[in-house]
Formats: sequence, structure tokens, C-alpha cells
Amino acid sequence: MGQSWVDGYLPFTELWDIKPPLIFFFFGSIIYFFGKSFIAIRLIGVLLVTTSSFFTYKLAKEEASKSIALITAVLCIILQSLFGSLQGIMSEHIAMAFMTPAIWLMVTTKNSIYKWIGIGILVGCALMIKLNLAYVALILGLIIIWTSYKNEKSILSILNPILYGLGALVIIVICFLPYYKDDLSMLWWKSVVEAPLAYAGARNDSFIKLLAYLSPFILLIWYSWKRGLLNFKNHNTLFIIGSIFGTLLAFIKGGRVNGHYLILIYPTILAFIAILIKKKYSLRLKKFIPFISLFLFLIPVESYLEYYNIIKHKIERGSVFNGEGITVPKYFKDYGINSSNIYFAEYHIGYWLMNAKPVTKSATQPSNILKDEMFFAYENPRATGEKELQFIIEQKSPSHIVTRKNRRVFDKKEYKANFYINLQLLKLYKPLDTVDNAIIYERLKLK
Repeated sequence: MGQSWVDGYLPFTELWDIKPPLIFFFFGSIIYFFGKSFIAIRLIGVLLVTTSSFFTYKLAKEEASKSIALITAVLCIILQSLFGSLQGIMSEHIAMAFMTPAIWLMVTTKNSIYKWIGIGILVGCALMIKLNLAYVALILGLIIIWTSYKNEKSILSILNPILYGLGALVIIVICFLPYYKDDLSMLWWKSVVEAPLAYAGARNDSFIKLLAYLSPFILLIWYSWKRGLLNFKNHNTLFIIGSIFGTLLAFIKGGRVNGHYLILIYPTILAFIAILIKKKYSLRLKKFIPFISLFLFLIPVESYLEYYNIIKHKIERGSVFNGEGITVPKYFKDYGINSSNIYFAEYHIGYWLMNAKPVTKSATQPSNILKDEMFFAYENPRATGEKELQFIIEQKSPSHIVTRKNRRVFDKKEYKANFYINLQLLKLYKPLDTVDNAIIYERLKLK
């Protein structure tokens, strides 16, 4: 999507995915200035994680000691590198690099017009990267109204929330204007607002799975309240708690929580824990320093494994860049295979590396093929996901299809789609080769 913008196409026009436009501008800017550089992307990813972790430290230090705040920041770095997110930049990483400093600015005591406009701009950027942060923005807005009234107790109390709202609105309008200029206002509205709402209403995890993710955070807040550790008269605590509740509400309203979604809650929940430790355990903390150090050393096991894989790949294949998203396009290039009609059912970053286009607009993100509740946003000609998949296989007739070894092509709930594509792979394709954990199928030349 970022490459498409660099090529002159606004997001949602040539390709489509269910994310606000600012995230595509972010990646498009990296591509524009640095080209197709994974090094540039990952270094900027390091900067993003460092930013959100630094402001987590600042946020924790407002109420806790420097040592506790430092441990909090280190944990924030570690946790944002788990759940498979080490390999690339998630939208959550980018959004929290804006939202965390915004929350920190809210809890600082200095008050000015520029402060609240700046906070609004930061929150607006976070919204145009991760729209479900709207719940956080709304709850924080209500807290701003309350705290401003408690401080001012006059008509001036409405000034801060107005400036906050105007700052956020500026970013939203800037993201909207290119579409308005090209008479694509409805495309923007459907893609940015209506499609995410339709997706949230149609795709829900089971209540038990949702509860498994959310219950630790809910229980922690409940325990803190019952033990009298929360002081809701403290504005700093109020903004942190408000952000946590807003994020939990976003998860509940969205009906699903993937591992990387938790990046949205780590900075504030860690700052909250730092406050609790300061209040309840600060005098005994020194006794636990060796155990805390060991814990901090052991928890990033996934990161250590990834570094091991990078070193191993460098020794064996001469490159630090690993993963099927890189090795599969290299295979096509090495064997001179035409890349103009390939369907990546997995590892779809291959389109970008091969200068190829997805087989259809829906296939920009392979999982979107079956999400027909969003088809209205970009006026997809096929009404259902099954028809879209059938069109790809039978009409577009990809010369090659890339899947993951020993994995279903689609979610296990999509049994009809899985049955259909497996049947077509048996009838119309043959396995050409296996590249790491990817299987490349080649279309048979039927008489």
C-alpha cells in the first residue's frame, strides 16, 4: 500500500486494506527516501519502540522512582518485541509512538494552548494509524473536560478539550483532503470508518478467548481498587487508567484480540504497575533486584531465537534477511519465473519485493479475500468471499500459488474455502518446490 502511494495511487484506489491512510504514508515515506530497504524500515522500527518506551519511562517516573521507571521502560521494549512482532513494524508500534507521548503530556503539570493542540495532533496521528484508539481518545477527552473543570471551575475549562479536539481534527482533515480533492470522499469514508465498523461487527473471537486476554488486566485494576491503591483524585493516575479502560473497550468492541494488539496497552499498563509497586512494595524492591534482573534477561527468549536465526542464515546463505517473504521471491528470481500472475496465499510481502501486483484488490491482504463484509468499501465486483476466491482461481488463473507448509490456507472456521482451494490445488496445480516453510504450486498445462 505504501509502494502504491509512492507510485502515484492514493491508498484504497489501486490496492485496499483495512487501515487508516497515515500508516501507508509512513511506509511510503520510508520507501520514497530509502527505497526498498528492510534495514531502513527496521531501524525506524527501533526508533518507534524506543520512543514509546522512553515516554513509558517518563510516564512511570511521574509517580514512581527512577529505578522502577527504568525497569518499566526495559519491559516495554521487550514486550513490544514479542508475539512475532520482531520481524517487522506493526501498526501498533507506530500508533503508540504517538499515543504514549500524548498521554505523558497530559499528566505533566505545565498548561498552555500549544500543549493541548500538540496533544490533539499526536492523538490524531495515532487515530489515523490505528482507528480503534478512538475509544482511548474519547475517554481521554472526557477526562480532560473533567480535570479542566476541576482546575478552572469557569468557562475557561472548555478551552483545553476544544484545543485537544481541534488538534486531532487537523490530522484527520489532512488525511481526508487528498480524497476530497479527487472527488473520492465516499471511498475515504467507507474505507476508514465504515469498513472497520463492519469488520468489528462480523468477526468476533469466542468470549472465553477474549476473556483469557483481558482478564489479567481487569483483575489487576480490580485488585488495586479493592486494596485502596488507586487515587482517582490524582489526575496522573486518572489519565493512565482512562487510557487502559479505553484500550480494553476497543478490544471488547472489536470482539477479538491478537497477540500484537496488546502492544496498544503495554505502555500504560506498565506505567500503572510502576505506580502500584511504588505505593506498596517500594521499600522491599531492593531485595528483588537479582530476581528482576534474571526475569528481564530471560523474558525475551523469542528475540534471542530470532537473533540466532539471523546469524545462522547469514552463515549458511550469506544474508541476514531471512523468512519466506524474502526467500520465496528470491526463488522466483533465481529461476526466472514470471511474477506477473502469482497468488501469494501467504508471505504476500513477496508482491512488493517482486514489483508485482496482487491478483485482485481483495488479495492485497490475503485474509481479506473472504471478508466480504468489507467489499462494499471498494465496490468489489464479487458479492461474497467464495465467489472472490473462485474468480481468482478460475478466472485469473494464477501461474503459481504460494502457501504455508502444514497449514490451512484460510482460518479453520472457513472450511468451505479451505476445501475448495485444496481441491483446486489437487486438480489444477502441482507442487513445484518447497522453500523453507513455503510450498510453491505451479499451474498444470491442461489440454
